[in-house]
Amino acid sequence: QVQLVESGGGLVQAGGSLRLSCAASGGIFKIATMGWYRQVSGQQREMVALITSGGGTHYADSVKGRFTISRDNAKNTVYLQMNSLKPEDTAVYYCNVVWLVIGSYWGQGTQVTVSS
Repeated sequence: QVQLVESGGGLVQAGGSLRLSCAASGGIFKIATMGWYRQVSGQQREMVALITSGGGTHYADSVKGRFTISRDNAKNTVYLQMNSLKPEDTAVYYCNVVWLVIGSYWGQGTQVTVSS
């Protein structure tokens, strides 16, 4: 059974940092892309950062230079280091993992709140 366990969200002041983690388990096939998305209540979920199996990365313009995505393939874990946080980064952050063959799965979400 596929399972994604997220951790690392919380409350931080503007300018601060947080690190999100997402550990994936249960999929027997190779993991392709891992990523982070975020959603504000009443708005669409948006991509924050993606990382491919080869380490290629892609970021939303709003987080470039402040957020860094990385992954540990041996642990099937993806990380999001968030620096210089702004109040507009406040959202629920969701981990997404795409396995070959079985497809895309989502984590349960973790709240990130940035106070001004």
